[in-house]
Amino acid sequence: MNDEYYMRRAIDQARMALERDEIPIGAVVVCQDRIIARGHNLTETLCDITAHAEMLAITGSANLLHGKYLTQCTLYVTVEPCVMCAGAIGWAQVARVVYGAPDPKRGYTVYAPEAFHPKTQVTAGVLETECAELMRTFFKSKR
Repeated sequence: MNDEYYMRRAIDQARMALERDEIPIGAVVVCQDRIIARGHNLTETLCDITAHAEMLAITGSANLLHGKYLTQCTLYVTVEPCVMCAGAIGWAQVARVVYGAPDPKRGYTVYAPEAFHPKTQVTAGVLETECAELMRTFFKSKR
């Protein structure tokens, strides 16, 4: 499996969010070449501003692994994490983060570029066009 394969699984999650009229962001966590958790935005459904795709996937991973550190895991997310999610990713010590579309208005690189654990590796722009198109489609429908 490669980054595109796992990002497509995150895009599947984003589409699930879109079907629920949620902002279409999806995430998967991979450990030892296996998806161990999935998440998509549920902030509206749960009336919970912290129910971002990344947060849900991190919680699911920690529960499965019975530990709070994800030092052997890669998080794939369709949009650059926000500051809140970046903080959680940092505290969880996620080994690698792969994201699709940048978020120049709310992304962690603008407000908290040092939020991740120092050893976390970041790969940006994987299937960026597809990830960005989901967001454009969603927000265009709201205008």
